[in-house]
Amino acid sequence: MSFSATSIASNQPLIPDSPEMRTLQELVVYRRKCVGDRIRISNRIVSALKNYYPQVLDWFDDRNTRVFCDFLTKWPSLSQVQRSRTSTLEHFFTTHNVRRRNVIERRIEGIRSARPLTDDPAALRANQLIVETQVLQLKLMIQIIKQIDGEIAGLCGALEDYELFTSLPAAGPTYAPRLLAAFGENRDRFQSARHVQQCSGVAPVLERSGKKSWVHWRYACSTFMRQSFVEWSGETVRYSFWAKAFYEYQKQKGKSHHAILRALAFKWIRILFHCWQNRVKYDESKYLNALKERNSPLLAYAVNPGTDQ
Repeated sequence: MSFSATSIASNQPLIPDSPEMRTLQELVVYRRKCVGDRIRISNRIVSALKNYYPQVLDWFDDRNTRVFCDFLTKWPSLSQVQRSRTSTLEHFFTTHNVRRRNVIERRIEGIRSARPLTDDPAALRANQLIVETQVLQLKLMIQIIKQIDGEIAGLCGALEDYELFTSLPAAGPTYAPRLLAAFGENRDRFQSARHVQQCSGVAPVLERSGKKSWVHWRYACSTFMRQSFVEWSGETVRYSFWAKAFYEYQKQKGKSHHAILRALAFKWIRILFHCWQNRVKYDESKYLNALKERNSPLLAYAVNPGTDQ
């Protein structure tokens, strides 16, 4: 995963971005890889816990936290945590910034009432060892991602275009840097929004042979760019009025989830390219007014979801 295809796809001479931008481009790619590693480690922990200590999964909704890791480090088995005093458990949670009394009481009550899943020593020892070793890796990965986030935040603060992307719905500290890194600083790099769509692989490839034609997935592209645009577009469904209407409209037509997100990313790239080229922040109200002026079927569908435009 990289941004290399962004420059290769263009016939223009390569004009490097600033050192800060190039550092950002490397770090956002690395961060996404670390998040993938964290997910895989967390999944291994969950899988092992289900074999001998599943109650922990009910006590902690978010497993990518220090309190979850420290709890398993201190009490890697049900028998160990049930031998602890209530005051010890309360102290542990309060020192880990768990301030809601009802949450602490619910967890302690769950600990006291829990029953062992198995007493098989082979299952207990093997899976406990898996959890103990994987928790060490998870704690380290959480720390690494936090450190990377700090570096990314510092870099973005020095890049003037960053504010353009923070104005986007659902961008935030995770996706805004990735979108900024995807476009870069050189505004001559992309001739049009279509070029961005092609470089990122969001735009499909149309093949023709004689009287036949077919559309297929684009392989020569920056897969990380595609991943960034599609993942962020999925998040905008919860925060953008027109994006949610588009998703629901396409879903009603029988399109698959991933096909809809790629189509939504295709539309978002046109908007992003305009904002980036003209150095203007995204304004949802202005875009809705533009849709209204064009008599877009999206607005009609949003008002009356049962209407098939």
